[in-house]
Amino acid sequence: MKKLISVIIACLMAFSLLACDSASANNGTKAEGKVKVGFIFLHDENSTYDLNFINGAKDACSKLGVEYVLKTNIPEGQECYEAACELADAGCDIVFADSFGHEDYLIEAAKEYKDVQFCHATGTKAHTENLPNYHNAFASIYEGRYLAGVAAGLKLNEMIANGEITEDQAKIGYVGAYTYAEVISGYTSFFLGARSICPSATMEVTFTGSWYDETAEKEGATKLINNGCVLISQHADSMGAPTACENAGVPNISYNGSTESVAPNTFIVSSRINWAPYFEEIIKDVQEGKAIPVDYTGTMETGSVVLTEVGKLAPAAGTQAEIDKVKAELQAGTRKVFDTTTFTVGGQAVTSYMADVDSDAAYEGDHEVIVNGAFAESADGFRSAPYFDLRIDGITLLDEQY
Repeated sequence: MKKLISVIIACLMAFSLLACDSASANNGTKAEGKVKVGFIFLHDENSTYDLNFINGAKDACSKLGVEYVLKTNIPEGQECYEAACELADAGCDIVFADSFGHEDYLIEAAKEYKDVQFCHATGTKAHTENLPNYHNAFASIYEGRYLAGVAAGLKLNEMIANGEITEDQAKIGYVGAYTYAEVISGYTSFFLGARSICPSATMEVTFTGSWYDETAEKEGATKLINNGCVLISQHADSMGAPTACENAGVPNISYNGSTESVAPNTFIVSSRINWAPYFEEIIKDVQEGKAIPVDYTGTMETGSVVLTEVGKLAPAAGTQAEIDKVKAELQAGTRKVFDTTTFTVGGQAVTSYMADVDSDAAYEGDHEVIVNGAFAESADGFRSAPYFDLRIDGITLLDEQY
């Protein structure tokens, strides 16, 4: 009898523990380290853009001790949906994709796998889709690009002072991928940073029609150099433009990480988004049963917007000190990147602008974004992905078919 009673008590205790585990699961919490994350990347480590994401993913998952799966070279097509489904079927609690064109396919998967959280960088639709398991993320990288532009302006001034160019020859070249708002926001913030230091600066922008095409990017940079551009920057993902600059002896400011290894004589600095803080946040949210932000915008304060160390040979004297000074002003709010007193459009000041924040097919403006004398980019209450698409004076666009 005593043995039977002992068995019954043991069974009741086991049932009690099972009930506690079930209650914990129903509260949406997960034991530390039990989250599994799947990542979808447009290219692989050869792309500076994707490598930046890959490094952030590995850093965050290693720090938190969670299992992860990487899928590289996934096109912006049905392959993304299939990859997302494979990751969900493999037990991933979070699926992340890194390219703009992945969005519709990730949304399709989110509608099917409602118990999996789907997160997407550079996307625009989370705030209008209203899916509880679909989220967008970006960062205020326009501030990082502005700081990189400050470094460019200092270099231009040095070249003018040394008699290498005249003030009216301070022309910047910029290699962009597409004429998307993300690219426009990037080259405009970079230009405004440069012109805050070198007022005579102008810019030409060429587009490649691809996020990653080393040949096209190299040819684009070479074309700009032949057009008289004396400093080159980029929003494209290969070493094409930095290599062209090194070959021509033209100063270069890159994106997504240092290119000093291929351009030791011409590399000045690079801005990039550090994705590790975002990855850590969404993993912890899932572990703790918290809601992931619909639209997350990383900042300098969160460690999401960073610059590399300045180059050893190309930067102008005092570059790091000036970057630090301007960064402090941006963080204090005493300087704003898109201050409307610093640019014009068609010779006119911009006092009001309705931006296409909700991304309808007709690209119609739906939100007033001039707030307190500045264009409010990637702001709370709007969306994380850029929507700055003004064509400001001083910048000439080439190859606009992209």
